[in-house]
This record gives sequence, structure tokens and C-alpha cells, in this order.
Amino acid sequence: MYKVIKTESDCEPWWFLEDWEEDITEISEFEQKEDAIAFFKEQWNTLKQSYPFYSSKRNLLATFWDTNEKTWCEECDEYLQDFHSILLLKDEEPLTEEEGLDFFEQGNATTQSRTSCQFIK
Repeated sequence: MYKVIKTESDCEPWWFLEDWEEDITEISEFEQKEDAIAFFKEQWNTLKQSYPFYSSKRNLLATFWDTNEKTWCEECDEYLQDFHSILLLKDEEPLTEEEGLDFFEQGNATTQSRTSCQFIK
């Protein structure tokens, strides 16, 4: 079973921090890998057109952001970057680098506007 998952968070999706599932905004399920990849690519293109910055991994984990979208973190007393992400998982796990696609390993920002919360577990 393949899933394309959308998240909104103050953290890039490849960290899979504790409770990352709480950031899920949408899940789409597929039996066939080809169908999941086609849907992922469609979502990837839509997000790339919607946000000025992005970073995407070969194993089909990608994040998109606008440096003007930030959320206040009371615990760390600063603003954290908001990320809009998509993940393609197989049996609840990220794909391996070998299963992924070279096309998706790209980005357009030399540095990400990320401020780590010192209170993340």
C-alpha cells in the first residue's frame, strides 16, 4: 500500500519527529506505485507553482515554503518557518533512495528559512 501524505508543519518532513502525524492534512492511498508517483508528481507541481522555495528528496519527500509564512512558537519565543510538505510512503515507511526518482532530488534555495525550536523532543 502506498500513501501520498500532505503535511503542514514548522519542520521539514524527512525528520519524522515524534508526533509528526499530527501535522497531516490529507492522505491519499494507492495500490500501485505508478499511481502513487503520478499523484505525487501532480501535487509536487502544484506546490512548486504555489510556493517560491522548495527542497525535494530522491526518496519522494518534498517541502515547499514562503519565507513570509511563519508561526510563533511560545516555547522557544521566536517565529518558525511554515512548511507545506508531501511524502510518498510505502507500507507506512519512506521509500529507499533506490526506489525513488532522480527527478525529485532538487531544490531552489541555498539555505532554508528554518529556525529550530529548542524544545522539540
